[in-house]
Amino acid sequence: MTTILLVRHGETDWNKQQVFRGRIDVPLNSVGLEQARATGEALSNYKIDAIYSSPLSRAMETANAIGRSRPCISIKEAEGFIDIDFGKWQGMPHDRVNEEHKELYNKWQREPHNVKMPDGESLDEVKLRSMGALNDILARHENEIVAIASHRVVNKVILCAVLGLTNQHFWCIRQDTCAINIFDNSERGFIVSVINDTCHIKALADSANRADF
Repeated sequence: MTTILLVRHGETDWNKQQVFRGRIDVPLNSVGLEQARATGEALSNYKIDAIYSSPLSRAMETANAIGRSRPCISIKEAEGFIDIDFGKWQGMPHDRVNEEHKELYNKWQREPHNVKMPDGESLDEVKLRSMGALNDILARHENEIVAIASHRVVNKVILCAVLGLTNQHFWCIRQDTCAINIFDNSERGFIVSVINDTCHIKALADSANRADF
């Protein structure tokens, strides 16, 4: 049985400003760095055998915080866990996207599984690459504990998949900054034990900082 510790990265300024991030490399802000540090401490009791991360700096900084107490573990970049390609929406605030792409933005809020971002990806494409990366890890780390630092959209898609849900249920799963999710891959399939645990950063965050953006 392999245990996966799936973590969303810490806060960035664009989270607070509700700006679509996607493939733009936005670093953690000061709150995000503290959240990442607290996440590393929260996972310090796990005997982690490997750490993987999206190549974007906000995820890598979070992964490095998890690995800080484990200097013998090198963080491995995994392209399959990179954030969704929001295409033309990247770098734009939500309210501007709602003005300029109102029909598609509303569809994204109602039917995310039926949306392909303009010049970007669909959730099905995210699922294909992220689950491919996850399955590679499961094959490579049998009976080990693996931490993965990724992004809100990617984590939601992975959690839908391991729960046996379609991407139609994308908005039914919350992923706050530095949320911890835990699931095992057993002979019976995936067993999910923790979703969106943020107890370790509650002292650092108010309701705005924890918003699901």
